[in-house]
Amino acid sequence: MLIAFHKPWGVLSQFTPDGSPNRPLAEFGLPARVYPIGRLDADSEGLLLLSDEPAWNARLLRPEHSHPRRYWVQVEGIPTPEALAQWARGVEIQGQRTRPCRAWLLEPQPEVPPRKPPIRVRLSVPDRWIALELVEGRNRQVRRMTAAVGFPTLRLIRVRIGDLELAGLEAGSWRVLGQHEERAVLARPQL
Repeated sequence: MLIAFHKPWGVLSQFTPDGSPNRPLAEFGLPARVYPIGRLDADSEGLLLLSDEPAWNARLLRPEHSHPRRYWVQVEGIPTPEALAQWARGVEIQGQRTRPCRAWLLEPQPEVPPRKPPIRVRLSVPDRWIALELVEGRNRQVRRMTAAVGFPTLRLIRVRIGDLELAGLEAGSWRVLGQHEERAVLARPQL
């Protein structure tokens, strides 16, 4: 079984509480014996897959499979073409270079529901939504990548894994995927 879950902000990618005010996955009525495939930090939102089949973990997370994950990232400032090119080539974070990725400005800017609590807003500094499509998933990688180029992340939403999109799944809701959707998760478009 493979489940798509729209993880809200302030929710852990684990079933047990960790002593923080963040909510665990156990509060969302998910089936017994499923576990998350990969992670989304508590301060990130979006598509999280869960399964009761260990093989999904290897198929989706091992770097040699180059499995794409797309993020919409609201950053502080307006990224230049040079900044987008830097992200696409890979940037140095924690002493290692990230793999090449796709990076672009979202045009038009997406309409997303407001986050609770809202993001910080600085009237003197504009913000912008970009898309990053990565094939690796290091700890807090997107946030570190945007900061390394001078555009801190304000909000981060994973909107796609393979060819499976988050669209239509309300925050906090989940559903079991059918076979055609499982195939979409495994799709690996070229970057």
